Amino acid sequence: MASPLAERLRRHVTRARLFPKAGTAIVAVSGGADSVALLDLLHDLAPELGLTLVVAHADHGIQTGSGDVGKGVRGLAARYGLPFELGELRLGPSATETTARRARYAWLADVRRRRRARYLVTAHHRDDQVETILLRVLRGSAPAGLAGIAARGRGGLVRPLLPFTRAELAALVAARGLAHHDDPANRDPRHLRSWVRHALLPLLLERLGPRAVGDVLRLGAHAAADRRAWDAALELLPELALHVEHGGFSVAREPLRRYDATVAVALVRAAARRAGLVVGPVRARRLLSLAKGRSGRRLPLGAEWVAEAAFDRLRVIRGDPAAPDPVAVSAERGDTRFGSFAVEWRPEPAPARVERGGWTTWLPAAEGWELRPPRAGDRLVPLGGVGRRPLRRLLMEARVPRGERTGYLVVARGETVLWVPGICRAAAEVPAPGTRAVRLDVIRDGEPENGRDGAQADRL
Repeated sequence: MASPLAERLRRHVTRARLFPKAGTAIVAVSGGADSVALLDLLHDLAPELGLTLVVAHADHGIQTGSGDVGKGVRGLAARYGLPFELGELRLGPSATETTARRARYAWLADVRRRRRARYLVTAHHRDDQVETILLRVLRGSAPAGLAGIAARGRGGLVRPLLPFTRAELAALVAARGLAHHDDPANRDPRHLRSWVRHALLPLLLERLGPRAVGDVLRLGAHAAADRRAWDAALELLPELALHVEHGGFSVAREPLRRYDATVAVALVRAAARRAGLVVGPVRARRLLSLAKGRSGRRLPLGAEWVAEAAFDRLRVIRGDPAAPDPVAVSAERGDTRFGSFAVEWRPEPAPARVERGGWTTWLPAAEGWELRPPRAGDRLVPLGGVGRRPLRRLLMEARVPRGERTGYLVVARGETVLWVPGICRAAAEVPAPGTRAVRLDVIRDGEPENGRDGAQADRL
């Protein structure tokens, strides 16, 4: 028979649709009572939820004897008959909480990719939520930050225990007789969260009574509602032309210039959250200044994020991707990925007419041509045009943002540029109608594909 806590959890995850699809779930287990309780509860509910569980433990290598905790978690996974992943991070005793958290989540994300898991589940609970909101109050967080911990996050992150207290989870572990590890760092007042937990919160409870916790949680709920409202506002402003893609977002610059500055800051921050980037008010104002300046200006945002005023749009991307390596292509059927471009080719007789623009072209059925990034000095004679045009000028005229030009796709044979997809077909090596040829089709992330409308292409 399921425990009352398991029944409450089942109702909560069902009502909140925290696991909407069946799949593999990586369960992060530190060895503490909270995560041990999470594993025990999920093990009972997994068949009903359609989940296949994998236990993952990160040994930070900060404290002496931390390897023994990993052995304990391995034994717990064996008790439930579940696969186990151990990450030996070897951070050393000088590592900070922030360093440890980043390393842990990076490793867990890698485990999720390797296991092709749909979810990553952590044991954050109601007490963690209260502490997080108080910490953000003390640090002067903007209202969106006061929303605290979300039940679902990017990268398949799920936190199903937010309605439950630390005491409830500890009682479950004790009742089940489950071994767990009490990390002494959780009581070290040098860590701000530990000080909030063991010093500040008891003072608030002594002065204000139990209502203090509820008041803090209501503050978080109000902030979360405010954050949802600004997210919804993005959909009510079509002139903003928000486009979110893997690795960043972009918006139209002109509306940002016209909006009230306070409104524009809130909208930029909401757009950034859509892309998985937290932008504070100060950086948001810098982004607005960038949007009002000349095209081509750039602004580093830290953590590999870069903003760029690109023609009529403000773009925020996660760094500048390295130019892909050249790819040799044969006259037979094939396909490949080249940066943000998907390329397919197959033998097909040349048509009566080859277009200068577009995302499809034909080349003679011969070996020796390749897919490569632009090179300094690249030029071509456009199909139907006169004179050799610099490729860099064609990319600029096509309004390709500066940050994307180094990785743009070029089809060439040696130093001869044959085609720049979506921009210009060269006059060189156009096959005669009806002759043996190779057809190339290119899809760029977020660009229309031949024969399909832009809305469908955006979903590819």
